[in-house]
Amino acid sequence: MNVAIVGVTGYSGTVLYSLLVNHPQVTQINLYGHTNEGENGDVRYLDELIAGYHGQHVPLQAFDPEKIMADNDVVFFATSSGVSSQLAGPFIKAKFPVIDLSGDYRLPDPATYEKWYHKPAADAADLAQATYSLADFYAEKTNYIANPGCYATATLLGLAPMVQQDLIDPDSIIVDAKSGTSGAGKSLSQLTHFTEENDNLQLYQLNKHKHIPEVVQQLHQWNNQVNAIQFSTTLLPLTTGLMASIYAKVKSGVTQESLMAAFNTVYADHPFVHVMDGETPSLKQVVGTNNCDLGVVYNPVTHTVMVISVIDNLIKGAAGQAVQNFNHLFNFNETTGLPTLPVFA
Repeated sequence: MNVAIVGVTGYSGTVLYSLLVNHPQVTQINLYGHTNEGENGDVRYLDELIAGYHGQHVPLQAFDPEKIMADNDVVFFATSSGVSSQLAGPFIKAKFPVIDLSGDYRLPDPATYEKWYHKPAADAADLAQATYSLADFYAEKTNYIANPGCYATATLLGLAPMVQQDLIDPDSIIVDAKSGTSGAGKSLSQLTHFTEENDNLQLYQLNKHKHIPEVVQQLHQWNNQVNAIQFSTTLLPLTTGLMASIYAKVKSGVTQESLMAAFNTVYADHPFVHVMDGETPSLKQVVGTNNCDLGVVYNPVTHTVMVISVIDNLIKGAAGQAVQNFNHLFNFNETTGLPTLPVFA
């Protein structure tokens, strides 16, 4: 298959390229810019833009929807929020396969998107053609796949069994999530300045993080009693990795055994999700993989369950999940081209 990537130079885009290069079903990767690419005859090449991509002398071509659709079987948007909403219309109209790593098509209501993202939303009719696809709960609906955010992925996988089987008080969900700096992307900010980030912990976007509405949206679909969550995000002084510490009050009669029965049933046939009984995972055991490891611990004194959910924010939280959705969309084996063993470095 020929695949297109728009936005390869960001962190998620470079990881996506690395995964697709090693995907046995991908024969060619074509790269496209989205702002003034190729003007005045200037051509940029991947190995000149990304240090370490030796031998990957692949040109970035000008963005042209008709040419992209003619030369490829699918396009990945690895762009910042606010880009694909302005570019994806022709692909949606043609029902051409798209996997979008940005947040532009995760929320079906334009007003909700603009409230949380502070950018112009895509057309409402186009938004209606997108499918929000948490890859481990993939359900084929449309050719436009809205890949979940990293915080949303870790949180939803940690909550799914309990919310789906109505094991917790829907008004008691608290999520304390922490991520490495790569989750903030390449754009410079005071928050990710070395002097601010090193030897420090910083909460940010308290009660207004843009992943909150997509989390609540999916939880509500699983259980319409869930209408809100308490959610905080903290920047960790490391490059990669995300940990979501999830707390909730359980309903009467729920025990560690019944919680584990729910998690083991839901994730029995999910190769990337691993559940630990009464123990908690660390970031090191998932960094470099498309895995999500979950630790489930119930406190009978406080009637509170704690779920620790860990992922690699650039793989499971972005590029890896995009490839997992790609595998689903084209009926490849779900694990094809995806790493399952951590790097421990």
